[in-house]
Amino acid sequence: MSSKTPTSLVTRIMIGLAAGVIVGILLNQFPEHKTWFIDNLLQPAGDLFIRLMKMIVVPLVFACMVVGIAGAGSTKALGRVGVKTLVYFFTITSIAIVFGLIVGNVFQPGAGADFSSTLQAPVTGLATMGETQNLGRTLVNIVPDNIVLAMSQGKLLSVLFFAILFGCALSMLPEQQKAPLIAVIQAVSDTMFKVTHLVMHYSPIGIFGLIGVTVASFGLSALLPLAKLIGITYVAVLLFALCVLGVVARMAGIRFFHLIRAIRSELLLAYSSAASATVMPQLIEKMERYGAPRPITSMVIPLGYSFNLDGASLFAGLGTLFIAQAYGIDLGLADQAMLVLIMVLTSKGAAGVPGFMFIILTATLTAAGLPVEGVAIIAGVYRLMDMPVTALNVLGNALAPLVIARWEGQLKAPDSAPTVEPARAPFKA
Repeated sequence: MSSKTPTSLVTRIMIGLAAGVIVGILLNQFPEHKTWFIDNLLQPAGDLFIRLMKMIVVPLVFACMVVGIAGAGSTKALGRVGVKTLVYFFTITSIAIVFGLIVGNVFQPGAGADFSSTLQAPVTGLATMGETQNLGRTLVNIVPDNIVLAMSQGKLLSVLFFAILFGCALSMLPEQQKAPLIAVIQAVSDTMFKVTHLVMHYSPIGIFGLIGVTVASFGLSALLPLAKLIGITYVAVLLFALCVLGVVARMAGIRFFHLIRAIRSELLLAYSSAASATVMPQLIEKMERYGAPRPITSMVIPLGYSFNLDGASLFAGLGTLFIAQAYGIDLGLADQAMLVLIMVLTSKGAAGVPGFMFIILTATLTAAGLPVEGVAIIAGVYRLMDMPVTALNVLGNALAPLVIARWEGQLKAPDSAPTVEPARAPFKA
């Protein structure tokens, strides 16, 4: 008896997307039936998916953030190398976020789109914040007066603030006291990832409903911005790799294209699987072989999988701006500056698993008060963008231990390919 291979989630999502487009086109031809189908079938199916995504965000982001901070240890325990590593990570990922926003502002991928028909409620976040309160009041409101209430209301910035504070305090406890609690919170994080996987099994139906509503309301022209977003994502990833990571490598005396050639198999695997965690062991081994000491590679690369996801950070900026543009929300310079602050937090704590960008985007949009429905709109084609984004994550985490080793003056000659130049490091310890 032959056993059937289960259809992959990506295939089912693509089927849901295609079915939603077809149903939307058909409903466009029968306007007398369109309203009933949208109100009773398509919209409820899409709304349920949005609610499930919102349900996941708060416990998952809280657990990931606490484990990421407490698991890294205290500043004293991390030592000089750890502090330099975190400074480097936050600098590079912040640049990636700003880079994504710049690309989004220049190319306007969401311009001309109109996804307003999928909104469950009026926008009340950054788009209207300037009318009601100043930046100082916004920052004060980040600090929760009741963390349980903040969690129940989905106030993600308040939850993130408490998670950072809680993680720092937990890291200061003696090892025998903090280890059991970290294990429990890690279990919560792992469980929420399982919940995410379960919810993602429903995603083809949710995407079918939301795409069906969009096409039925506005026709096929509503999908053209998605094709534009895919192309712009590839361009942005390539430009960031060359203009930012390439410059960083040059400053550290590392031959960038030789490094890419050295890890080409890992880049290809990460690109095809859209899962950067699959290549972590090989990456640690190769970066040690190419000159970074074992203590540095064994700390920097695993830490990078939570704090140095350059591709995810870039797409967080680009994707968020695309969604704002697609819903006709004009974000000024002050709004985008606040977005950078939000994304610096929400883009941390990822685990290198496929589809985690759904969580990052949902968390960012929730914290900013922007339409979470936009995540489902791009979900059908996200795999096409997740592949280059994941490859950029891997490239950034391969470069990081070499840069830190050079910064520490510990970068040795590689065992094989001439990845490292014998130039004097521009960094001072």
